Amino acid sequence: MKRLTLDIETAPNIGFFWRPGYDLEIGHNFIIKERAIITICYKWEGKKVQHLVWDKNQDDEKMLKQFIGILNEADEIVAHNGDRFDLPWIRGRAIKFGISVPPTLITVDTCKLARSLFNLNSNKLDYLARYLKVGGKIDTGGFQLWKDIILNKDPKALSKMVRYCENDVIILEKVFKKMKPYIKSKISISADRKICPECGGKMHINKHVIRASGAKMTQLKCTECGKYNQIPTSMLNKK
Repeated sequence: MKRLTLDIETAPNIGFFWRPGYDLEIGHNFIIKERAIITICYKWEGKKVQHLVWDKNQDDEKMLKQFIGILNEADEIVAHNGDRFDLPWIRGRAIKFGISVPPTLITVDTCKLARSLFNLNSNKLDYLARYLKVGGKIDTGGFQLWKDIILNKDPKALSKMVRYCENDVIILEKVFKKMKPYIKSKISISADRKICPECGGKMHINKHVIRASGAKMTQLKCTECGKYNQIPTSMLNKK
């Protein structure tokens, strides 16, 4: 399985407004410069973290074209709040440039999983990483970093943001690995039902289950990574 863990950092819109405050209506016609993706950081499982950044004109088209090619290679994509934020952002920018994005990406959203599987004090990545003792986020210094990148085009500020984003990818992968035994696999990498869909290790029978419908199921557990998988008992020896 080719698993890709990713994170993005984005620039805000720049526009005119008459006064600051809450519950103000600011129409799209007030925008003078559209928001864009500053950097995309990603990591193939077992490989080093890598990054792409927008060009010197703060245009993300070339970066997106390169990243969509990478995205196409992935069997599964891991992102924190990725189903609501990262991937819609990537699609939203891609459609502007006419870049085709695969419509059937298989995603694992660790924010969704934290919310649905565990009763924790927070579902934020920084909390999860610290709770699971796999690291934590880097302090950005606040919105000034974005101002230095966007308004001042400061290369040091851009490098700092890339490091921040890369660290998010690293701790995200570690959080995912901690969650992995609790997650039902979305894909199977082998027609042999006794091969783990997660790591390719050997599965052994953990127990047999009869559902309320009367269907006979067999729960398997991987001897290598501890992943559970449940299949119809009738399919146990089928190839």
